[in-house]
Amino acid sequence: MHDTNTAKGAGRPRSAEKDAAILRAALELLASHGYTRMSLSQVAAAAQVSKSTIHLRWKTKADLVTAALEAMRMTEAPPATGDTRTDLVAILRDFAGTVERVRGMALIGTCLAEEAHTPELLALLRERTVLPRRALLRQVLEQARTRGEIRQDADLEAAVSALLGPFYADYMAGRGGRREWAEQAVDLTLAGLRASGG
Repeated sequence: MHDTNTAKGAGRPRSAEKDAAILRAALELLASHGYTRMSLSQVAAAAQVSKSTIHLRWKTKADLVTAALEAMRMTEAPPATGDTRTDLVAILRDFAGTVERVRGMALIGTCLAEEAHTPELLALLRERTVLPRRALLRQVLEQARTRGEIRQDADLEAAVSALLGPFYADYMAGRGGRREWAEQAVDLTLAGLRASGG
């Protein structure tokens, strides 16, 4: 009776464009209003669809927001060159561009603020965006270690945190948006990884 795969009556097929618009609007409102202050009515207005169109797809606000975070999955990486410094800088710049494009710092803040009440938001943000980005950086460092460019005993998880950390620290200190931050983070981290330790 509610078959969305037929083209008759109210059962028209779902529109990928509408789905994308709704998910994009949900992310934007999550970043600008926060989870508790955003509403499905606001999402509907921003996506230029009816509220019932949203309810046909997602039952609750939590369902919609988690779907929007799932859609953020980072699937593409800058093409690798095989040069450790170049590849690390490219991944960090791509990361910064993504964060800025989706107002990611506000999104992160909202997910952190909701951790006690809606923990799945932070869990999905972590799973879909944070961990894949860390895996990309770690892969480049592992290849560098295989080539003998960095110490065999280097703690690569700590190195990944050292690469990403300056972006957040600069933002909090009001120094965000400096283009050279990625090169500086990479140079400092690689210098530590190459140190003799003696």
